[in-house]
Amino acid sequence: MSDVEDAVDRILDQWARERPDLDCSPMGIIGRITQLQREVFLAQRATFARHGLDAPSFDVLAALRRAGEPYQLTPTALMRTALVTSGAITQRLDRLEEKGLISRERSEADGRAVVVTLTQAGRAALDAALPDHLETERELLHGLSPADRELLADLLRRLLVARGRVPPEPSGT
Repeated sequence: MSDVEDAVDRILDQWARERPDLDCSPMGIIGRITQLQREVFLAQRATFARHGLDAPSFDVLAALRRAGEPYQLTPTALMRTALVTSGAITQRLDRLEEKGLISRERSEADGRAVVVTLTQAGRAALDAALPDHLETERELLHGLSPADRELLADLLRRLLVARGRVPPEPSGT
């Protein structure tokens, strides 16, 4: 138990007074996650904007960069990575292609399939934004010790796995 109180503690105290018959403790976790979600969104938006990107664009570029040489994935693989619909991934790819950060071409292995490739400009944009993004995330976690960060990461992982959020099996490209 912390000796520091936040706005969620006040809300929980109010509910305990008004509805002592209910266990409102889930609000302590979900309320704080909701507040943090907003903080993360705003901080990341500002960071990506400094690099001419947004979060969805960064996600696509990062997925391609993590794929390793030759920095290619199929739109389906990108869709799975981003957990979005085919329409959403198409919009993202259209915007990135217009900016010259990715290219789309027919697969040499299968002429019917399309392959998305990270361009040199895309790699440069991602590589420039990544250190700034990591610093933003470090700042968001300021106040937690390394052990606390590890514990929080583990707890959040367990919660996500319990909710069925496990990665799909890799399918290559």
